Amino acid sequence: MPRPGPHQAVRRLLGPDPGTTMSHACAIDFGTSNSAIALVHAGGARLVELEPGYTAMPTAVFYAVDGLAAFQEPQRLYGRAAIAAYVEGTEGRLMRSMKSILGSSLVEQATDIGGGHAVRYLDVITAYLQHLRTMAQHAAGHAPERVVLGRPVFFVDDDAQRDAAAQSALQSAAHAVGFRDVQFQYEPIAAALDFESGATREQLVLVADIGGGTSDFSLVRVGPRRRARLDRRDDILANHGVHVAGTDFDRQIELAHLLPSCGFRARGPSGREVPSRVYFDLATWHLINTVYTPGRVAELRAMKSFYAEPRHHARLMTVLDLRLGHALTALAENAKIGVAEARDTRVDLSEIESGLRVDIDEAALMTSLDGELQRIADAARATADIAGVTPQQVDAVYFTGGSTGLAALADRIAAQFPSAQQIHGNRFASVAQGLGLHAQRLYR
Repeated sequence: MPRPGPHQAVRRLLGPDPGTTMSHACAIDFGTSNSAIALVHAGGARLVELEPGYTAMPTAVFYAVDGLAAFQEPQRLYGRAAIAAYVEGTEGRLMRSMKSILGSSLVEQATDIGGGHAVRYLDVITAYLQHLRTMAQHAAGHAPERVVLGRPVFFVDDDAQRDAAAQSALQSAAHAVGFRDVQFQYEPIAAALDFESGATREQLVLVADIGGGTSDFSLVRVGPRRRARLDRRDDILANHGVHVAGTDFDRQIELAHLLPSCGFRARGPSGREVPSRVYFDLATWHLINTVYTPGRVAELRAMKSFYAEPRHHARLMTVLDLRLGHALTALAENAKIGVAEARDTRVDLSEIESGLRVDIDEAALMTSLDGELQRIADAARATADIAGVTPQQVDAVYFTGGSTGLAALADRIAAQFPSAQQIHGNRFASVAQGLGLHAQRLYR
């Protein structure tokens, strides 16, 4: 019987009416880049719409302090609204990738958010979880009291004490927002549960979770006799990953294909390459706003004579004057998606200069990403090596995470395991769905 495609999976996840939710239970995939919630019901799990049209939301909080007095509480914005406020230059502080501080000494420390305000890092996580619980409450009609939270195989590598502290901190935050019962399940196990539901024999599945910042691989044992087990720790045979993923692809695409029109790698009158730091900063999401400071802009404006081609400098200054840095990163991401869907794409840069366009085909884009793709494929192969498993023994590769939509990446990983079936789950919701299935079994 054929497995459902991604669109069918989404329809199934959206499931029946919220009124069928049971036991006031939900599941939360608190991800480094994106998060999702599933409400538990008798037939499975139903994703919550966290933003209009989206069941996954960026894991981001923005503390807006524009015009606030020291005694006033900053306004908190979440998800896409948080990112938009930061991009628009609203005074305040954007917090992303909060999950990465779990298990570190930062978790109890406070950080300045502007306007004389400070916030403890753990309180940032707590505020985000509170927002997710509120969204679940709106969808279910009541506040869920039980939750299954996803966790990585290791919050902190090679340090069991810090790893335990990370889970404890996340559990404390969940209790603080009103969850009475907090349970955990490993994210790769959660992702594999959908595949396991149709398994008729024991199999080895490589879960490839390729997100925005990291590419994580877990070799997981699944099978019909294992479904009823709530503790699946022993079924994770190996876990490995690299800090290379979607944002690295976007950065390379921007540098290789978009920024050369603004002078990246261009030559000056003497034949020397123009200074490149500004281009690397423009292609690095969290550094873009540093390029807009008055002193930096004045310095770059004075470098006109460094460019043999005046148009390159003029375009660069237009990017800075109009603050188009984040728009360029979005165009790079869209180019990646466009090539993935249609094998070539045209990028419209008319905001920089009327009529300016860049054409990118699949071969050119893959050439610019070759190093990153190979590092990720090597990490997939290394995961099997760590488990003492040959590539031929891997029965399936299960793809999840936003960046697995890039066919060339999936193909590069799959090529390491020639006998394995390729399964593509919902890129942004497979883990949340699996956590929901686990919660259903746990709380039935």
